Amino acid sequence: MDSEMSRRGWVLGLMSALLLAMLNGDGVSADPQVPCYFVFGDSLVDNGNNNVLNSLARSNYRPYGIDFAAGPTGRFSNGKTTVDVIAELLGFDDYIPPYTTVSGDAILKGVNYASAAAGIRPETGEQLGARISFEGQLQNYQSTVSQLVNILGDEGSAANYLSKCIYSVGLGSNDYLNNYFMPQYYSTSNQFTAEQYADALIQQYSQQLRTLYNYGARKVVLIGVGQIGCSPNELALNSDDGTTCVEKINVACQIFNSKVKSLVDQLNTNLPDARFIYIDAYGIFDDLKQRSASLGFSVTNAGCCGVGRNNGQITCLPFQTPCQNRNEYLFWDAYHPTEAANIIIGRRSYSAEAPTDAYPIDIRRLALL
Repeated sequence: MDSEMSRRGWVLGLMSALLLAMLNGDGVSADPQVPCYFVFGDSLVDNGNNNVLNSLARSNYRPYGIDFAAGPTGRFSNGKTTVDVIAELLGFDDYIPPYTTVSGDAILKGVNYASAAAGIRPETGEQLGARISFEGQLQNYQSTVSQLVNILGDEGSAANYLSKCIYSVGLGSNDYLNNYFMPQYYSTSNQFTAEQYADALIQQYSQQLRTLYNYGARKVVLIGVGQIGCSPNELALNSDDGTTCVEKINVACQIFNSKVKSLVDQLNTNLPDARFIYIDAYGIFDDLKQRSASLGFSVTNAGCCGVGRNNGQITCLPFQTPCQNRNEYLFWDAYHPTEAANIIIGRRSYSAEAPTDAYPIDIRRLALL
């Protein structure tokens, strides 16, 4: 009897210890909600791919990464990007590695292909030097798929594996910032009205996204273009009072975003098993601005690190001293949000706070499908 009670006590003790370990996260980690996460985009989510390029669009120097454990990695922020936050919320125990450094079985959990200055159009951002356009990112992804086929054994296994993964694609910002609204370098604003330009972008974007689908992507998150006309750079250069956003730029972005949202419906209708969703980054950021005080942001029109008017005429320079109260700034530099802003945007992308944050569902629900 005593030995039986002792054995039961030992089992109960073991179960209690395991439960405590699970609650505390000690040595027991749950699997992520999806097997892998693939990221395509520009400087908002680049985490080091431009470090090896001959480009002005690089951030692998201090004070970038001042609040990031690994320091300056090539992320265009003081800390985490939105996709870092999303990766955490999806349950990954580490951030998704950049394409330029990942190798071997590490690709099984996903790859970040994003490149600063990249656009939907191949010429976008060329005045800044080398960058990997969306077309180039897709080519790199196709190389990854070939490696996955070799690792998993055959194309069928790879296709089944990839169909469960989350893909996020956020492009278009540079097609406006470093193309359409830069007439000194590009002729697109003379060739197209804002409506025509958005149509041209969507036509190309649609073809590129179909390529992504043809190489296994099924759960795809399309992230809309943000309020480019409210960035410290645009406020510094084109706003009389340094506070009022540049309307013509924001209107053009909204035209594009509305077409991306419609594209989601088209792709879901026309591509078998496709589950595309749209994240309203523009609306989320607008809400952050409107509720800035209650969210703890005291500065919404200037970069924490930069030079000139609004700290936005020249972006954050190597070893420049940034602001101390970084959590109170929406913008880290002339163009990019702080970690504090990225955390909110990432969380609302993953789990919609407002009905308009995500369409037709958010990333959390997409992961469950």
